[in-house]
Formats: sequence, structure tokens, C-alpha cells
Amino acid sequence: MSARAAGIARYQGIIPDWTAFLETALRPLPIDIRTNTLRNTPEELCRRLRMLGIGAAPIDWDLAFFRVDRPVGALFEHWLGLFYIQEAVQSVPVLALDPKPGERVLDLCAAPGGKTTHIAARMENRGLVVANEPAGRRQPSLLSNVNRLGTLNVLVTEYPGERFPTGAYFDRVLVDAPCSAEGTLRKEPSLRSGAPLGRIRRLAALQRQLITRAFDVLRPGGVLVYSTCALAPEENESVVAHLLRERSARIDSLPAGLPGGPGLTEWDAETFPSELREARRIYPHEIDSGGGFVVRVVST
Repeated sequence: MSARAAGIARYQGIIPDWTAFLETALRPLPIDIRTNTLRNTPEELCRRLRMLGIGAAPIDWDLAFFRVDRPVGALFEHWLGLFYIQEAVQSVPVLALDPKPGERVLDLCAAPGGKTTHIAARMENRGLVVANEPAGRRQPSLLSNVNRLGTLNVLVTEYPGERFPTGAYFDRVLVDAPCSAEGTLRKEPSLRSGAPLGRIRRLAALQRQLITRAFDVLRPGGVLVYSTCALAPEENESVVAHLLRERSARIDSLPAGLPGGPGLTEWDAETFPSELREARRIYPHEIDSGGGFVVRVVST
């Protein structure tokens, strides 16, 4: 089907097992949580949940994540910061980034803070995480989560991401870009009919600016991860192809064991570099979570 066709049906030719995808889109999301390893271990959290009568099954690609069998937002353990309620698919960008203790890391589009606090935990509160969020209405949730989870190495800034200051360089940069969010259609019923093409194109223009600025503040040899919860190639492969044309960048292989299938090398009338097969397209029916896109880029 042509990319010019409206609605979610435009993806029928690129999503494996289209019927299963449509069926999954109508099912509620399961409840997933991430252990805050700054305050307890996955084993300790699992034991505590089971003492409360809550079933918890680990997610196979990140054992800090559990799928629980009932809502847990009102638990005292939640407010103590022992865990963060987060879709399992949202672990993949941080696992792709693979931040290390002592590094300097930028989360360019940080609110509400799920990935920021995940990065800080994997860094063991050592080094620096700059959590950038330009939208004032979203900053309170970011600050609340940073404080609740006990992340001590996070600095919050509020620059427009596409104009983030150059001059300071980072070992790793995450761009979890604002997007049409069609991959969240399980929790956003309005998206089950697809996002307007005009909105997709406007967001893609911003995403091209964000990924380019993110690359410009990456140190030589550093790692950039670009991710979205979008299905549209215009917001995913096309944005990365733009970066590869404009900068001395190359796509790097993702760590082994992450979910998803290969990125696209063509869409409608556009052809993308063959290395984009190293990216991951993640669909809700394949992992019983949300959908999205992740790619890892290094400077050359």
C-alpha cells in the first residue's frame, strides 16, 4: 500500500502478521515495572511484591523489569521509589545506549524521566546525566521522578532540543524524540486509526533537527541512540538517513538479545542505506507491549 494512503493501514505491507497486530491493538497493555536498582535488587523487589500477593514475572531481555498481575501505583513501595511503572518496550533504548558509570550522558528529550532514571541507575549514580526538557508543563513530572527514585547524578536543563548548546561533549546521547506515537495505540484508542500525515511530516522535520544537534554534541567515538514510539518510516529510517547524509556517522549493531525486527531499506519512493537493517522495529503483538523504533549511531 502506498505511503500516501491515510490511516494505520498504510503499514500493512511492513508489519509482520498484520492480523495479530490489529488484534493486539485492541487489547489493554499489561502492567510492567522496572526495578530501581539504586534502592533494591530485582530479587528483593520480586520477593517483596509476592509477599503482598502480587504476581511478578521477569521480562526476558531485561531482568530488572517485571510484568505484574495487578495495578501497583498506589503501593507504598512505589512511593518509596523501589520501582518505576514503565512499558517493557521502553527499556530497549537505554539498553541500546548502554551507559557506563562515570560517563557524561545527555537525555535530550527527557520528561517524564523513565529513561533518565533508568540511565542513572545503570550508571550507579556515578558520572553525569543531563536531562533536558524544554516543555515547562512536563518538567514537574521529570523532577518528581528524579527525586523519588534517588538519582543523584542528574542535572535538569530546559533548552529546545534542536538548539541545545554546543561546546560541551557527551560520551552518549539519547534522543527519544517527540513523535506521532502510533506505537502507543493500545493505550491511546484515537491512534488506532493512525496519526494525520501532516502531523507526521511536521514531527519528522523537528526530529531531523534533534538528531543532528544530538550528533553535534557527541564526542568522537561516542554513541547516539535515536528512538521513537512511532511506526512511520518518515519519523524513523528517514530521519536516520538524513543524519547519515549530513554528518560523519555510521550505524552500529545493537547489543545482542534486544527484541524487534530489522529496519527498512525502502519506503514508498524513498530508499534508505542498507545499514539501516541494523535498526530495530518493534511491534506490539511481537512482545505484548508497545511499539517503537531504536537505532544506535556512532561518530566516525
